[in-house]
Amino acid sequence: MNQTNNSIFSKAFWDSLLFTQNKWHQHGVLLHTLRVVYYTLKNGDFKMLAAALLHDIGKPFTAFKKDQEDRDFDEWSFTDHEEKSYQIIKKWPFISDYTKKLVRYHYLIRDIKKSKTEDPKRYKEKKAIWDSLDEALHKDLERFLKYDDLGKGKKRRD
Repeated sequence: MNQTNNSIFSKAFWDSLLFTQNKWHQHGVLLHTLRVVYYTLKNGDFKMLAAALLHDIGKPFTAFKKDQEDRDFDEWSFTDHEEKSYQIIKKWPFISDYTKKLVRYHYLIRDIKKSKTEDPKRYKEKKAIWDSLDEALHKDLERFLKYDDLGKGKKRRD
């Protein structure tokens, strides 16, 4: 797990929030989040609205330069940002357990696919989490991932 915990006064925090994420995101975290909210509302998934607003709340705190590609393109990596987002909201009494689960596991499907070939230990851990979740949440996570992808905009580069 990435242990980065950027200050709100850091360049990484503000650059990732307002301007730059990585090759998969056209916009910074804030605009990406607003786009996810838009697609969630457009599709009438009102129960996912709070998750759409909060799913990447921890992302600017986790932004770091993972490798040479990040440095070459002046972009950020956000390993385990979904767990950081969950840690921020987990004790908020006005947020439902459903929303907290969507926030915590919104990247799980993609993480399982990626780690299957790159990190067998991580894959096993993430697959065990997936297997512990009920079928209704599986379907909601699959749908939410579509809104998250739509919120990314067009890729800037391959």
